[in-house]
Amino acid sequence: MEQTADFHHNFNRFFDSLGLQRRHTGRTETMPIAPKLGEGAIYRYVPRCDMELIVSDYTLHQDHTLQLQTDSPMVELSYCFQGERTAHITGERYEYAQDSCILQFVDSAEARFEFGAGVPFSMVGIGIPAATFHHFIDGADRGRTLDFGRITGGGSYRMFSGPIEPTPAVVLRRLLQAVCAGETWNLELEIRILELLSSAFGRFLFDGKEEAQAAGLTKTDMAKIRQARDILLRRMTEPPKLLELARMIGMNDFKLKAGFKEMFGTTLFGYLREKRLEKAYYLLQQESMSVTEACCEVGYSNPSYFAEAFREKYGINPGAFVRRRHCGEGSPSRPDFPSVR
Repeated sequence: MEQTADFHHNFNRFFDSLGLQRRHTGRTETMPIAPKLGEGAIYRYVPRCDMELIVSDYTLHQDHTLQLQTDSPMVELSYCFQGERTAHITGERYEYAQDSCILQFVDSAEARFEFGAGVPFSMVGIGIPAATFHHFIDGADRGRTLDFGRITGGGSYRMFSGPIEPTPAVVLRRLLQAVCAGETWNLELEIRILELLSSAFGRFLFDGKEEAQAAGLTKTDMAKIRQARDILLRRMTEPPKLLELARMIGMNDFKLKAGFKEMFGTTLFGYLREKRLEKAYYLLQQESMSVTEACCEVGYSNPSYFAEAFREKYGINPGAFVRRRHCGEGSPSRPDFPSVR
């Protein structure tokens, strides 16, 4: 049986390199940014020994470069809400963009992170060791379906990225509401973290691969179709037409249409419809968001058609949903982060 390495050291090295005054090697705590370096804090939550949740919300006064070496294989899932940064990992350059979801597989690797002065940085990160990743993806009746080493191709690093999807955004909001309350059970944190990990693994690692391969799609084809999916998510309000989308990814429209159906089990615009409604559900939880505003925000020009589609999916009219929502919730684009306690 695999042993779970002390992957907490990977995080400790990051905190120490940033000059944080941590008190523990692997326990929940708040670590304010030193005043001479910047303002804000990093919040560390350890709901169980093989899981870390890192909530970062800070701004640095000056440009800052941070170097570290990881020595325990781990998987890290990050959601960047605000700010951008550059990383050089094993000699390759990577960008961490705003409003993006990033799934990383990290073995023993050298990394250099670059932070810009005066740039607010807000991010949620989840870390688990490789052994826990293997435990999570073991099939109950068919053994392990993926292996850490296969994903990295025998190298020391592999990254997947894409825009934050609406459903994980709802889970993230609930997660941040829980930590902001300051009286969260580890059980609740663990449940939310597992939801996010499951969503990301399904999106980046499985994502209809078996069906697509059976339909004769190559890895290049699948990468292009995922690119098309990400374009639809980013341009949800004014999505490109099928022919334009096909030209953007360098694939003919027939193959894109058929391949998308094989990979995701629905049509391109059936998928777009679902994601629009998921985002509308998320937006309508906000205190300041009206039904008309949410309708426009997700690309519906006809409020009646939007209301019908919303009711069909969620079993309630959007107006009634708004009347039942809770007050005091923050902005959809940047969820409320905990204050330094």
